[in-house]
Amino acid sequence: MNRNLQVLLKSRPEGWVTEANFDVVETDMQEARPGEVLVRNHWLSLDPYMRGRMSATKSYAASVDIGAVMVGGTVGEIVDSKHPRLKTGQFVVGSLGWQLYATSSGEGLSVVDPKAVPLQAYLGVVGMPGVTAWTGLYEILQPRAGETVLVSAASGAVGGVVGQLAKMQGCRVVGIAGGSAKCQYTVQELGFDACVDYKGGKLLDDLKAACPDGVDCYFENVGGVVMDTVLRVLNPFSRVALCGLIADYNTTEPYGITMIRSILVNRVKVQGFIVSDRMDMFQRALPKLAKLVAGGKIKYRETVADGLRAAPKAFIGMLKGENLGKQLVKLV
Repeated sequence: MNRNLQVLLKSRPEGWVTEANFDVVETDMQEARPGEVLVRNHWLSLDPYMRGRMSATKSYAASVDIGAVMVGGTVGEIVDSKHPRLKTGQFVVGSLGWQLYATSSGEGLSVVDPKAVPLQAYLGVVGMPGVTAWTGLYEILQPRAGETVLVSAASGAVGGVVGQLAKMQGCRVVGIAGGSAKCQYTVQELGFDACVDYKGGKLLDDLKAACPDGVDCYFENVGGVVMDTVLRVLNPFSRVALCGLIADYNTTEPYGITMIRSILVNRVKVQGFIVSDRMDMFQRALPKLAKLVAGGKIKYRETVADGLRAAPKAFIGMLKGENLGKQLVKLV
């Protein structure tokens, strides 16, 4: 019998995640039962939301149990099917976790075409991160041509798509990223008009220079000091799509916003959103994103870790901003 490799949650982090919070184990591979499929995962997605799932704190989704397989998006091949609709040899994207093999009833699995776009793109620009960008931009921010759209974590899997879509809307697009290399990438490769390095020590001054007419739309992935500073440059009746707060995910105490009055004075609309609440957006957005990617109109980068055993280290590096673009783990 083939053996499976899994990454389990060994303990809940206190502050920053460490590799000691994970357990890498070999187990017997389960067989597909009637009505199920057995999937050999080819790629694993690593995303910031997983940090919240490691905590016992009440959130919008259930925590991962101690000793359970870490939650995560995957794309892989059906190697055995006893399902009436899914066939052996098909490729499927779903949430099968940090493991090489998984059985599934088929619920939550979507068949994808590996010839349309690279297989791993279904975990990034043509997957959940891409739909997250689409939903936050078009459903919440609703930018108009000529407006200034500001995006934090601009070189990441979500932020990079947000910026490129906003440019297609005729907006001035400014990014916030960590380090000159990431800022250079967003401007030279993704086509942002400007990018501010939050590590440069002059965040407010640099934001004012990059956004001389203020900010009309802000797509927030970071929170903390970055969000607090951005509140100082928002225009009246601006909109904020609150997608993530990665600056807070490994802290023991939440950051206290000091510029909250800006929301009142500028009559700012702030809306938090979780893309899984809008499953209808996947059917609407994914075909359009796939067409844009296939046509070279949306560009993206990937940071790839090799093998499942490398996943914990890669995940920690992603939380520290060491990746450029989408963080993936290659399993095959």
